[in-house]
Amino acid sequence: MDSILMKIHTSLLSKERETLSPSLLVVCGDHGMSETGSHGASSTEEVSTPLILISSAFERKPGDVRHPKHVQQTDLAATLAIGLGVPIPKDSVGSLLFPVIEGRPMREQLRFLHLNTLQLSKLLQENIPSYEKDPGFEQFKMAERLHGNWVKLHLEENHSDILLGLGTKVLRQYLGALKTLSLSLSTQVAHYDIYSMAVGTVVVLEVLILFLLSTPHVLCRKAELDVPLLSPVFSLLFYMIFLVLSAIHVLVCTSSESSCYLCSLPWLAAGGVMVLVSVLLCAILSALIRMVIDGTLLKKRAAHPGSGWSEVDLLLLLGTVGHVLSLGASSFVEEEHQTWYFLVNTLCLALSQETCRSYFVGDDCEPQHYFQVEEQGCSDILASTLLDSTSYNTPEPVRTGKGASLSEAQGSCKWWTVLASPWLVLICCRLLRSLNQTGVQGAHRPDLSHWLTSSDHKVQLSGLAALSLIVIFMLVQKGCSPVSKAALALGLLGVFCYRAAIGIVLFPWQSDNKVISKGIIEARFVYVFVLGILFTGTKDLLKAQVIATDYKTRTIGLWEIHSGLVLLAALLLRPHNLPVLAFSLLIQTVMTKFIWKPLRHDAAEITVMHYWFGQAFFYFQGNSNNIATIDISAGFVGLDTYLEVPATFLTVFGTYVGPVLWASHLMHFLSSEASNGPALSRACFCYALIGSVPVATYIVLVTSLRYHLFIWSVFSPKLLYEGMHLLITAALCAVFTATDQTRHTRA
Repeated sequence: MDSILMKIHTSLLSKERETLSPSLLVVCGDHGMSETGSHGASSTEEVSTPLILISSAFERKPGDVRHPKHVQQTDLAATLAIGLGVPIPKDSVGSLLFPVIEGRPMREQLRFLHLNTLQLSKLLQENIPSYEKDPGFEQFKMAERLHGNWVKLHLEENHSDILLGLGTKVLRQYLGALKTLSLSLSTQVAHYDIYSMAVGTVVVLEVLILFLLSTPHVLCRKAELDVPLLSPVFSLLFYMIFLVLSAIHVLVCTSSESSCYLCSLPWLAAGGVMVLVSVLLCAILSALIRMVIDGTLLKKRAAHPGSGWSEVDLLLLLGTVGHVLSLGASSFVEEEHQTWYFLVNTLCLALSQETCRSYFVGDDCEPQHYFQVEEQGCSDILASTLLDSTSYNTPEPVRTGKGASLSEAQGSCKWWTVLASPWLVLICCRLLRSLNQTGVQGAHRPDLSHWLTSSDHKVQLSGLAALSLIVIFMLVQKGCSPVSKAALALGLLGVFCYRAAIGIVLFPWQSDNKVISKGIIEARFVYVFVLGILFTGTKDLLKAQVIATDYKTRTIGLWEIHSGLVLLAALLLRPHNLPVLAFSLLIQTVMTKFIWKPLRHDAAEITVMHYWFGQAFFYFQGNSNNIATIDISAGFVGLDTYLEVPATFLTVFGTYVGPVLWASHLMHFLSSEASNGPALSRACFCYALIGSVPVATYIVLVTSLRYHLFIWSVFSPKLLYEGMHLLITAALCAVFTATDQTRHTRA
């Protein structure tokens, strides 16, 4: 490295002879490293790194050995700005490195120091109300007055020792002011509102604990979340907790010198927060007492003495817990897609093992599930995979006899399609991994999307996009009404026309040099069909809500809503990502017909599987935990000007296409089973639980890791993604609850 730096410096010196202006070579590192090789924590070795400035403008005498000084990383921005003659960044909290300018004349030194100190003082005024009492600001005002006296003497051409002594005093005053101001601002930037963060974390954890305590009650009894809130509100314990929390709030707000979000709220709003914390705490205590009195877990064991956890159940539980724990490591957050790819692939292998065990059982072994073996040919099976993706018949009651053996299935072709379905899903997932490289370690690697999006392969991209749209239509159209089917076909044709209008794909008769447009008319043409399909599905769903026993109408309505979302996703996704949508629908069809229905998985297992595949397809699409991977172009499809609300909705939907479509498919699948009873209620609870556990855990982790080296570059963007995902989960759960017809049926 020494020889490389020498070559670079020598080359710069040779160019300086031509340009007659000095160059600057900055050698630095982004972080240090501990003795064991770690570089993510906040130890001295990990946050310390060398900084070397090499330039012919610096005067160094032979034998002049200087001991290295400790400077802040933020000092580099101010130093480079002064050296390049550009304004110092407005929000920079660094101070000028004085050794860089100490060779300049006194007038220039004082001018540079004044610019830096003035910028820091203005930043201090914007962030601290009582800035006039700050010691650094007082030093700055004193330095300005002394600087003015020095300028007067300098203009009088007084070169006596008085001028030199006064200049040295001004330098020391400026350097002291810089150090104090920079320290004050750095402390302000690194200050966290611990009180507000703690209150928010407590509320999140209370809600999560209520979810966990209600899990046995919901999954084993009524499938309803019954939180006892009325009795705690009127209890003496509630008022005691409320008074204690209010006293703590008053004490913190009156003694805190720095700004606090909760303290800035009106007293009525802050009191509402204290009431919420008190009610949730009392509800947790009530739930615990109810569990002890009722003995829910003991009754469950007594009622189901032989029930146990299958391999798939253990995988779903351990995989979910393992993913939550992995969020505490920055590398796992950066490469989270690898975690979901691994979990989905492992799930396919576990399902393959389960299908084989269910078929190849011995005479003395009771199968865990029973396969429905239908007498139909191979061609019928393959056709139903593509066409009959929504014809879910109500399953027969589980037989107590033995499952279908291999010899019994020889007369039919379905046994091998069931056994091969997990491997087909595994192959699809492997192909999708090659489409988009994401994360930090592999984002630079070549992938199929880069090859398709290059200008030399526009024909191949057009063919792949057209094929994907045809597959999407074949997989979706069977469950739609004739009107929605025609609207879906025209909408998908409009999607291709829109991409052709903006010049991304080509029609067979179209030349590559065609004048492109914004495609606003074509996109709005598709929006009309999207709204039409969604309106038709919503109408059928509302009709089913009135007629409680009309399950067929509700199933068709939910599928048409799912179809409308698929059409909207096809419009917003870039053409090279249309295979992701097609494979998603294909996997949903295969899993429904050949895994979930034959193996008779319960609602909780199916919900977790849908959640896993939704997360995997979030990354198959090319997303990551980096804000830079958000495709904001989806927010401008069909818009000629920026409209905040539509652009926000389209961008969010285009980013979370995978989780939303898998959730809508889950809703349709469970609603299509007329005899499932409270399955949709259980699914809603499980979906809310599995979505809230990572968020609650991650909030605690981020709070504890707030001084981590990568808190702003890795953990904070992930927190934004988790927050938006939680909002989407809440919206989906609201739709689940509105769709659930259980209480209407009981009424």
